[in-house]
Amino acid sequence: MAETISPVDLHPRPQLRRERWIDLCGPWGFAFDDEDRGLAERWFERTEPFTREILVPFAPESKLSGVHETGFHPVVWYRREVGVDEADRRDRLLIHFGAVDYKATIWVNGRMAVEHTGGQTPFSADITPLLVPGTTQVIVVRAEDEPRDLQQPRGKQYWEEQPGYIWYHRTTGIWQPVWLEPVPRVAIAELRWTPDVDRLGAGLILRLDRAPPAGWRVRVQLTGDRPARTLIDDTYLTSGRELRRDLLLDINDAAIRRRRTLLWAPEHPNLIEAVIELIDGNGAIVDRVESYFGLRRVEARDGRFIINGIPTFLRLVLAQNYWPDSLLTAPDADALKREVELAQSLGFNGIRIHQKMEDPRFLYWCDRLGMLVWSEAANAYVYSDRAAEMLTREWLEAVRRDYNHPSIITWVPLNESWGVPDLDRSRQQRDFVQALYHLTRALDPTRPVISNDGWQHAVGDIFGVHDYAPTGDMLRERYADRETIARTFREVRPHHHPLLGEGVEIDDEPIVISEFGGLGFVPQASEDWFGYGQFASPDELLTRYEELVDALLASTALAGFCYTQLTDTAQETNGLLTVNREPKFDLERLRAVNSRPSKAVPSEILDVMIKQEVERRRRERGQE
Repeated sequence: MAETISPVDLHPRPQLRRERWIDLCGPWGFAFDDEDRGLAERWFERTEPFTREILVPFAPESKLSGVHETGFHPVVWYRREVGVDEADRRDRLLIHFGAVDYKATIWVNGRMAVEHTGGQTPFSADITPLLVPGTTQVIVVRAEDEPRDLQQPRGKQYWEEQPGYIWYHRTTGIWQPVWLEPVPRVAIAELRWTPDVDRLGAGLILRLDRAPPAGWRVRVQLTGDRPARTLIDDTYLTSGRELRRDLLLDINDAAIRRRRTLLWAPEHPNLIEAVIELIDGNGAIVDRVESYFGLRRVEARDGRFIINGIPTFLRLVLAQNYWPDSLLTAPDADALKREVELAQSLGFNGIRIHQKMEDPRFLYWCDRLGMLVWSEAANAYVYSDRAAEMLTREWLEAVRRDYNHPSIITWVPLNESWGVPDLDRSRQQRDFVQALYHLTRALDPTRPVISNDGWQHAVGDIFGVHDYAPTGDMLRERYADRETIARTFREVRPHHHPLLGEGVEIDDEPIVISEFGGLGFVPQASEDWFGYGQFASPDELLTRYEELVDALLASTALAGFCYTQLTDTAQETNGLLTVNREPKFDLERLRAVNSRPSKAVPSEILDVMIKQEVERRRRERGQE
């Protein structure tokens, strides 16, 4: 029986939770505004334009929205009447939007509350001054999403009316949760956890949304280990809107012996739970939030990917995270957890989320279940000063939102030169890529950054290579060892593009084949795009899959791979699972292939032996 989803697991912002929040997902009034008349006609003050109903947070292009219209509709409107109790408006009331694609304007009771640009990142507003007497409040949303604007960061959303090749249906408007949150007049606005494995602790930056009165304090309680025990219970005096503290665990014999039960890694995804309280001068608790972090260190050095000092071979799978009836939005909260479990069941230890900033609840399950994540921006398709500005703004918001998730081990702002198509010839575009890399590193020096995954490398901590070579022999010829890889980088263009940009040389950066395979199998005749190889039977495809993976595992120099892809998506039928998340192959055989040790990490042979022995003993105990 599946594990029950708890209220904590459902929270739209798992990294900063308050007990009280009000879900606004569900039926809203809805209207298309193809002629863009709504602003001039002041639809934010009217009811009659909203003749249709939509189920938020599903986009109008999706079936689950109840609208299911996939044509070009660049402007859409939403309206909802919300009951707000007196207790929830006593201090302040915030409205939160997980993501609205692409430009959003929010009104409350006919008065503007907030504007936001960026289709992948959250925003919020204090709506207390906009509330009217009585319990019923009216919220109106206008979303503008120009379908043919190739300067706009859009990821896999196609600019043509019907999906084609590797691009899918668009997602217009609200596509992540909407919710209200009552907060005190001085509230905790942000927590930033920076793990420190060497000193067995974490750095904390706590930000309040306004300066507290003199004499207020912050209490921090950390719980971890197995069985759970209190690790820290400290109180600090506040002197402004920001508090910075190093929280170090006591070092003793017991702590050293239990070090593995405190550290986070895929094999033991231990999380340290946090309770933060804001206390006024009289000792009363003004605000209380819950959070968590993982105590782990990520390094890219010596040609290896290293977690907590241990070389780790990355076995990633590319995930589009589209669903057939709901597109970018998961059909329900259980589906987010299930996606992580499915990838793990196939023997992968990580997911490369492709061209999408995923729902924080998905990242929560990666944190909780021990799945590594390569986090990637949704890119534009052309370069301009406007395109560079829009991507940079949205990317910085994404890095800030997801900084605390221990599962995220790599930032990927650009993929395959999308948005920088002349990277090997344009100094301006190279400057942009390098600037984006250094800006990401400046905001987060704890994680490696791949500036442009797959193709021309202008700068970066990891070299990601996209190579859809059809046979294992070709992969062995290109990536068997450091020497052959150096020749490949100099002489081979796996996808017609040079791998090294002007002035870039390979040093000791880890090299990951971050896209390969893409093998397609569909049981019946279809006009869908099969991927980078079509096979008549699942056994034939799985044999080729095994050949490709074995070639990469035989390399003494690679740091990992990422197979394309986890599920079929729209017309792209090269998934290991169908679009409905059903397996196409023998899962045990697939898992066994992915679990074979890598020659690049010799210690994995011992790890495999230990795992096999543990599983054998478990089976024996189950038979007794």
